[in-house]
Amino acid sequence: MSVAIHILLQAALILRVLLRPYRDPASRIAWIVVILGLPILGIVGYILLGETNIGRRRIARLHGVLAALPDPARPPGATEPAEGALPPRLLPLFRVATSISGYAPLGGNAAALMADSDAAVDALVADIAHAERHVHVLFYIWLPDRNGARVAAALCEAAARGIACRAMVDDVGSRRLVRSQHWAAMEKAGVRLARALPVGNPFLRALIGRVDLRNHRKVAVVDGRIAYCGSQNCADPEFLIKARYAPWVDIMLRVEGPVAWQCQHLFASDWMTYGGDDIASLLREKLPPSAGTIPAVVVASGPTVRHSAMPEMFQSLMYGARRELVVTTPYYVPDDSMQAALCAAAYRGVATTVVFPARNDNPAVAAASRSYYAELLDAGVRIFEFRPGLLHAKTVCVDGEAALIGSANMDRRSFDLNYENNLLLADATTTRAIRHRQDAWIAQSREVLREEVAAWPWPRRLWNNAAAVLGPVL
Repeated sequence: MSVAIHILLQAALILRVLLRPYRDPASRIAWIVVILGLPILGIVGYILLGETNIGRRRIARLHGVLAALPDPARPPGATEPAEGALPPRLLPLFRVATSISGYAPLGGNAAALMADSDAAVDALVADIAHAERHVHVLFYIWLPDRNGARVAAALCEAAARGIACRAMVDDVGSRRLVRSQHWAAMEKAGVRLARALPVGNPFLRALIGRVDLRNHRKVAVVDGRIAYCGSQNCADPEFLIKARYAPWVDIMLRVEGPVAWQCQHLFASDWMTYGGDDIASLLREKLPPSAGTIPAVVVASGPTVRHSAMPEMFQSLMYGARRELVVTTPYYVPDDSMQAALCAAAYRGVATTVVFPARNDNPAVAAASRSYYAELLDAGVRIFEFRPGLLHAKTVCVDGEAALIGSANMDRRSFDLNYENNLLLADATTTRAIRHRQDAWIAQSREVLREEVAAWPWPRRLWNNAAAVLGPVL
């Protein structure tokens, strides 16, 4: 009897795998293999991790918040979208960005690339110290280390002088901060606090929504006119929770101008969804004045945004390249379409370069990434592995004209499970600065050659390919 029940349960789950909409065929196959190959663990694994669902109540609350906020495509006081200021060749890329989260490109922005992680925290702390009205910060990982403590102290000081400070963290990624004295000190100082995607009891949470969906965003907004966007968490580059891979090498842009309104809108949607006070009125104020000439747009994705949003953005950039494409990402587990887009860029004569970390904090992801090396190298893509630490920066530069920078990796978690924030901009000067940073990383990297990959022993190739097969599950 128990065997029959088990077989019926397997059959029911396999049927559900086959009927779920928007699932990659490779993901369907992988889950079927897991359910059949691991009779008990496979069933439990699918029930806990097999479907992307944050829970009906959370979805309803998010939709209610978004309905209460101003239209993301029509910020108050905005002139026409900056499409007219974009080169015609780049216009389709920005239209893809707008289709993902509703934000239209806005002109009049200025951008400064931070020198390194410590410099980014220095600048953020200084901006908080000079804030006149409010400060909003959201980090996936905020550690109670030197830099984490500095930002917490800056918020406490700002709150003490009457600035409205709001800080939000991911419930899992920043659990060490939440349990630390710094979280309690911020609360005591009057900083309003919130945790995104709280887990609570993981077994009960699993009954109403997937437990490993995370808010992976890193964004800070000061007075609605200054914003920070990039790959950097609020932590020291030594990243003590994974110190053996340190330093973590990140990238962060400080932007001023109307695009800060979009960052504010994104923060408000998360803040109000997870119990924060209503700050919609801040978004009804006129846009901050122009600070420069750069057209830019926020690209926000997540499990409640349309399926395959971030892969489409990455692929559009890859197909849009005509002369040069340079990509850095710590985690590369693409779907078939993205791998094909990257290869296609090289095949059509685009100078295509990708940079990965030589040592990855996730061995399974590292193995899966390397399973794609042979095909990339055959297409003419140059592959470099960064050696001094873990290259955590997520960047795409296209033809020296446009750049994408933010929190999204090129892996299945960023495609399907994580809430991400990115910034797409069209500016030769800023793109050149990011390219120079990429060149500095390449100079500290080792190039991976076809002969080396061809000589990998079969156990290593077996491990890499097995990890790639399980990529849709992982």
